[in-house]
Amino acid sequence: MADIYEQYKLKQVINASGKMTILGVSKVSDTVLKAQKFGGQHFFEMSDLVVKTGQHLANLIGAEDAIVVNSASSGIALAIAGLIGQGSQYHVHHPYDQRFKQREIIMPKGQNIDYGAPEEMMIELGGGQLVEAGYANMCTPAHIEEMITENTAGILYVKSHHAVQKSMLSVADALAVAHQHHLPLILDAAAEEDLRQYVDLGVDIVIFSGAKAIEGPASGFVFGNKKYISWLRMQSAGIGRAMKIGKDNILGLTAAIEFYLNHGSEKGTVMKARLMPFVEELNKVKGLNSKVVQDGAGRDIFRASVAVTKASPHDAKAITAQLKAGNPAIYTREYRANEGIIEFDIRAVDQAEMRQIVSRLKEIQA
Repeated sequence: MADIYEQYKLKQVINASGKMTILGVSKVSDTVLKAQKFGGQHFFEMSDLVVKTGQHLANLIGAEDAIVVNSASSGIALAIAGLIGQGSQYHVHHPYDQRFKQREIIMPKGQNIDYGAPEEMMIELGGGQLVEAGYANMCTPAHIEEMITENTAGILYVKSHHAVQKSMLSVADALAVAHQHHLPLILDAAAEEDLRQYVDLGVDIVIFSGAKAIEGPASGFVFGNKKYISWLRMQSAGIGRAMKIGKDNILGLTAAIEFYLNHGSEKGTVMKARLMPFVEELNKVKGLNSKVVQDGAGRDIFRASVAVTKASPHDAKAITAQLKAGNPAIYTREYRANEGIIEFDIRAVDQAEMRQIVSRLKEIQA
């Protein structure tokens, strides 16, 4: 519906950045849209819908329980609130009452990232108090353990390419420390791809974005230990009221997860095959040297990494700015632009759009 762009005077976008919130995250399939349409055009007893879709999805991935929420961010805040309240109805209505002393949430310092909002903001929204463990470039199990006190409510681990990867304890390491001290581990796995691996590992609370790898509508998916999920679900009458999700998106995400479990994401081998002709064309552009690289966090995702050479008339930051300034606006991964490197994520890019990217770069670099 190109008329939408015209009606609101919006630029079209080529998303070579990845599944990013600032661009609307993902494209949803017709299967998901069909489920959303049914949800939007029918009524439900909402509490029943939340519980039964959660149970259905939990059964599919082998978890004890699950719940669809409105975003991964809200999943963090609701999980924190649930752990602090521990099933107290009074706490649901008074989440910041200081009579609830166990509020400390331990997280590796190198994982206190800004993913569009700071991790610590979601912790504080849920009533938690962040306690950073280790250092910006290192965190060991011992660093986590030494921060545990009688006021510790849980440990939060962030599995993300945004976080420090070097000298960082693993999810399994963090889980072992948590369980040794009878604490739950919350895992922010928003952009991860394997829904079952953390169930198998025994992580207590796992949080996924519904709109990233799963390619569902705006939503979040939280699953794990039955007791903790029930505490989280109670928050719908508290801070969760401001984070409620609609019936259409609950059913949309449910359909997306069903589809995802059967079909998965685009395989890395397919991505590499699609990338090769694109990389060859990028290497014909003045001042650019391109190659295929794997995701820095080890996911089965491959991208075109473009180094801006001395022969380029512009530096990497200027190139990305000009790409975004056009119509269509071309968004790239600019995390390393200060180092002269631009990455192109092609998961949501087709061949015609790749040709547009190359053409625009030739104009810029002429």
